[in-house]
Amino acid sequence: MRPDGRQDDQLRPVSFQRDFTTMSAGSCLVSFGDTRVLCTASIDEDVPRWMSGKGKGWVTAEYSMLPGSSPERVRRKTSGRTQEIQRLIGRSLRSVTDMKALGERQVTVDCDVLQADGGTRTASICGGYVALHDALTRSMQQGKIDTHPLTEPLAAISVGIVGGVPVLDLPYIEDSKAETDMNVVMSGGGVMSGGGVMSGVGDLLNFVEVQGTAEGQTFSRDELNALLDLAGKGIAEIIALQHSTLADPPAPRG
Repeated sequence: MRPDGRQDDQLRPVSFQRDFTTMSAGSCLVSFGDTRVLCTASIDEDVPRWMSGKGKGWVTAEYSMLPGSSPERVRRKTSGRTQEIQRLIGRSLRSVTDMKALGERQVTVDCDVLQADGGTRTASICGGYVALHDALTRSMQQGKIDTHPLTEPLAAISVGIVGGVPVLDLPYIEDSKAETDMNVVMSGGGVMSGGGVMSGVGDLLNFVEVQGTAEGQTFSRDELNALLDLAGKGIAEIIALQHSTLADPPAPRG
């Protein structure tokens, strides 16, 4: 039995609260169990100088853990881990964004961890997608963008081997003692309608990124396959929840 009583292939309770803040073009408070991340998407009607004149946009991300997000106060600094995570988030979001449809504008997705209990980077990708989706939908509502730039749904989840058993969505108590730790990002499972809302969730998922590490004990090909199968199951469930969350367009803003 897992510490929180879940089955090996069961997600923690997941929720997406849209428009958690109202100052940014899109925002989402995403929760995976006790992990909570505030994701906001801000649109700049310009692009970095190196992209100027190319007719394409850019999506980037920033990530941070707030000082009170863990039992020991987190210092306000940009560490190597922080840079690695925010690059992962940016790469993931760009993989499902049509930069030509975005036009010459940049979207920054900020992911601030309010409370950390494992899986903060994967939660950031899931919540960042929702915030980005709403921000771009509002740009369409304002007539700034003709076609929704998001081409596919996107989600991520952690998997690992704990006590010799592959498990899905690890909280810190499991992540800290896992023999194998892996983060999986996948896209697909549906198509985007003209308004940008997912019109269906299917079984076809494609890998965006896989980060897997043996923590003192190697893992076999069979165990790798089991972990990827678990991740695919969890991501399909997350995409379905994103789909229901985004079913209605966000309220327009001036």
